Amino acid sequence: MADENNKITEAKGGPITQKVAAILLGLGPDISKKIFTKLSESDIRRVALGARELRKAAPESLNDSLQEFVDLMEQGSTDALVGDDLLRNVAIDAVGEEVARRAFEGVQPPPPPDEVLGPIVEADPVSLGMILAREHAQTVALVLSAMGPDRALPVMQHLPEDLKPAVLSRMASVDSVAPEVLREVGQALARELAAMVADGMRQVDGRGTALAILRQSPSKQQQVVITEIEQSDVDLAQDLKTKLFTFEDLWSLTDRDIQTLIKEFDSNLLMLGLKGASPRIRDKILGNMSTRASKMLVDDMEAMGPIRMSEVQKAQQELVAVVMQMAEQERITIVAPGDQMV
Repeated sequence: MADENNKITEAKGGPITQKVAAILLGLGPDISKKIFTKLSESDIRRVALGARELRKAAPESLNDSLQEFVDLMEQGSTDALVGDDLLRNVAIDAVGEEVARRAFEGVQPPPPPDEVLGPIVEADPVSLGMILAREHAQTVALVLSAMGPDRALPVMQHLPEDLKPAVLSRMASVDSVAPEVLREVGQALARELAAMVADGMRQVDGRGTALAILRQSPSKQQQVVITEIEQSDVDLAQDLKTKLFTFEDLWSLTDRDIQTLIKEFDSNLLMLGLKGASPRIRDKILGNMSTRASKMLVDDMEAMGPIRMSEVQKAQQELVAVVMQMAEQERITIVAPGDQMV
């Protein structure tokens, strides 16, 4: 039924897909469910097509190994007539409703970066960085956004420093890329794409990728990028700024900076923020307060009762805004992963 990579070897609509569907129906739902969990989504789509084709397939078209199943159909079994419905239910149990729905309704899932960009994705970061350095910032932004943060970050590190702010600024505004554009980019970079994108737009998380790169960048570079984005999109710059440092990132601050912040934090906001904080953040804050003050805060939190998560998140965002303001005033120091400390 499958080769060593669990791929169905015949082309879509070929006899193999009908035979596979017939076998799965003959095996019954319990065994078929286990088989479905071993198939890729593309293989499930082929099984779905084979199940639909069984409705019009002649029983004699099945080979000798399926004779028992053919006999059942000749005796009046209706499994072949409703095979796609039965297998759809089995697939839902095995791989979930969303994957099964896409497979049986012919909905194509978003292709992975490898399928869209082909060899560009696997190119050496140094070489790709050198090639992209000669391109316009918008072109670089499209390529890196489609690659995702794990692959884009090493390439970004090999781009010229004066190009990075413009690239990140454009990446933060990218949320979809037309396949035609990706093909043109691949041709411009002298790379052949491994697969062609189907109809529609390919969704890419340019903002998320830009944010992931920014969080790994030195503080000064973060500020340069945010400042440039502010010139054209204040709301986008503010959104990135609030996500560069989260409430959980308080863990990275020194005890002295935490103590400084506690003096500036509104006590009610702090109480709300800690209500939904992780244990290590709660311990970090309470550990930098006096015994009396920390006990009072804990007692007040316990007396609050259940709080809406939206209220907790709002309080945490306001507390983070205080952190960022004090960092800009250089009253505390936020150390980014890319900063070199001595």
